[in-house]
Amino acid sequence: MSRRLSGADVVQVYDTTLRDGTQREGIALSCDDKVRIARRLDALGVTFLEGGWPGSNPKDAEFFERARDIEWEHALIAAFGSTCRAGTNPEDDANIHALLDADTPVCTVVGKTWTLHVTEVLKTTLEENLRIIEESLAYLTAQGRRVIYDAEHFFDGYKADSAYALETLQAAIRGGAELVVLCDTNGGSLPWEVEEIAQSVASMGHPFGIHTHNDGECAVANTLAAVRAGAIHVQGTINGYGERCGNANLCSIVPDLTLKMSKRCLPEGNLAQLNEVAHFVAEVANLAPDEHMAYVGRSAFAHKGGIHVAAMRRNVTSYQHIDPELVGNQMRVVVSELSGRGNLLSKAEELGLDGANGDQVTDVLNEIKDLEARGFSFEAAEGSVAMMLKRQQPDYAPYFDLVDYTVYVEHRDGRGMVTEATVKVMVNDECIHTAAEGNGPVNALDHALRKALSPSYPALEQFQLADYKVRILNGQNGTSATVRVLIDTQNAHERWSTVGASPNIIEASWRALADSIDYGLHLHDEEFAPAGEGRAL
Repeated sequence: MSRRLSGADVVQVYDTTLRDGTQREGIALSCDDKVRIARRLDALGVTFLEGGWPGSNPKDAEFFERARDIEWEHALIAAFGSTCRAGTNPEDDANIHALLDADTPVCTVVGKTWTLHVTEVLKTTLEENLRIIEESLAYLTAQGRRVIYDAEHFFDGYKADSAYALETLQAAIRGGAELVVLCDTNGGSLPWEVEEIAQSVASMGHPFGIHTHNDGECAVANTLAAVRAGAIHVQGTINGYGERCGNANLCSIVPDLTLKMSKRCLPEGNLAQLNEVAHFVAEVANLAPDEHMAYVGRSAFAHKGGIHVAAMRRNVTSYQHIDPELVGNQMRVVVSELSGRGNLLSKAEELGLDGANGDQVTDVLNEIKDLEARGFSFEAAEGSVAMMLKRQQPDYAPYFDLVDYTVYVEHRDGRGMVTEATVKVMVNDECIHTAAEGNGPVNALDHALRKALSPSYPALEQFQLADYKVRILNGQNGTSATVRVLIDTQNAHERWSTVGASPNIIEASWRALADSIDYGLHLHDEEFAPAGEGRAL
């Protein structure tokens, strides 16, 4: 059963991720992908969900066929298409028929506003363009469809000939458009231009919306400017996906409208889903999330500067414009050479090391600053920071101590390249000496260390090396350059990162690898500690 918003302070959210968003270079969604994203956006509570252009490809036609059998909780499904062609009637136009065949409650129709496009692209007269707008919409409304009209290139068209641009909107209104949407298709308008022009549309007294692109990096600002001028409907995409520089980013627009402009866009409480939705859509689209994106990026509420963190320990609002939990995100403290004591104290509290005292924190902070001067970077290596803090605790007991290791890389007759590592470690006062082969020196070290530790710590078998990154820090030094190694490890419950740095890539890798295993073994004391000895992190 639909529970759609109503009221004077409501702004409709029209999501076009499945059409305009897929025009981004590098995105190719299957029909299954589109259905998954559509279901998630419906659960979020968008007002309209544009599924695609049914006359353009079989995939979009399949989506609309499948959408008919889905019970949508919040969203009205919209099919997108254009007016009939110049010189034809809508009842004879294949595109118009495809819109009807999609069998959606809403049809969104795009038409020309800019005189340049009418005469140079459509190759028709200004009068004929007005006819096809009005008659196309009238035909669809007569078939029982709700119609939204997208006025393409509206702002460029208004600047070229304001009277004609407004006349195209009147034609759409006469045809039955419940909303006319002002499109900044080239994405080059500025907020004050958008607001001024939108005010002239508001004076017409008909509901209108806004659709902006981000070519001038103003899509979100332009959308908000239009709402200030009276727009009740915003179009955009999740994560700002779209052609060229992208569309207006709903992940910024919705919280801006909700939290800053007191508009209602989503059902009560659903704004907290936004962070998860942004990452879900990125995952389905097979794109790395932009972790510096406003509101939903992992770094959106990450604090690195020591002065900032010190202030926030006194008052969390001192360096945050909203509570991150409102959008489903969380505050993070980043540790680096720029950190102060507050960063480390906050990190210790975050990791459950509430007993960390000032001297211990100062020692770790000085060590971090020294190591970062030698090439380490702890911003993305919270596992290493955790172990540095843990090792300062009086009750710290290592799971193993390194005695020595050796790595051989050689070419053997009949076998080709062979890599072997030997590791000698102390575990519970016992010296264990093992060897293992691998497809490279780090892989061999990993195998040898696991072989040595697994009999004492069987849960180590659950650890998986999820990622291994190497960065050359001073390439001008050639083969003597310092390298930084970042290792991501995961088990069934957690994922953590550790770092090492050295002019010797094996030494750098060993440090990151040893920290990774030590951290993992401390992570869940009841599960990983030997013989029932709890060692809480």
